[in-house]
Amino acid sequence: MTQSLFPSPEWPTIAVKGETAVYPIHRIFCVGRNYAAHAAEMGVEVDREAPFYFTKSALALHRSGEAVAYPPGTANFHYEMELVIAIGAPVFKADRAAAAAAIFGYACGLDMTRRDLQLDARAKQRPWDLGKDVEESCVLAPITRAGQFGAIGPQRIHLTVNGEVRQDAHLSDLIWQVDEIVSHLSGFYHLQPGDIVMTGTPAGVGPVVPGDVIIGAIDGLEPVSLEIRPAE
Repeated sequence: MTQSLFPSPEWPTIAVKGETAVYPIHRIFCVGRNYAAHAAEMGVEVDREAPFYFTKSALALHRSGEAVAYPPGTANFHYEMELVIAIGAPVFKADRAAAAAAIFGYACGLDMTRRDLQLDARAKQRPWDLGKDVEESCVLAPITRAGQFGAIGPQRIHLTVNGEVRQDAHLSDLIWQVDEIVSHLSGFYHLQPGDIVMTGTPAGVGPVVPGDVIIGAIDGLEPVSLEIRPAE
């Protein structure tokens, strides 16, 4: 048996609503600018030719209901409320029907972002990693199986900070629908169970500070919550 030089953690996991088995997270893909109003507030246009993506490490995963420390290197830490897709079957170069059949379930998620670092990188045409792939920045609620959630449509997606509504939209506002996203992404990756896709955020993103409590919800899914602690 091969011996590791140092302890290596197991894959992080997320609960599945109503089940004892958990869903291991292997890869985290994120769709950029998938709501027109959010793209406009960020001062950019939507690319309607194809979705585009960035990634987070699985080690960025953080479970809903737990606090996180305000991260280092930023003075502008933002929330982004998102619908999350969990892949449940291998899918590669799939059409939309096959892509839809490969979806295991959905969850509420927060894509926490060092906005100042992201915008600085964008201005210099550099990768977004320092702004997006942040420790404890992918906050997920328990997954609901796709069959229990039903078809994507007019479900409300919204977020509050300290009880004040900051984001409020509907999943019907998504530019790229979930089956289109999975189909397109499967043209570049051999998607497998354990891969998740964060589908983008509506307008209304903004900063949080230590002491703030974030709650995000989508009709029919378990809500996601997060408290911001002082920096460590």
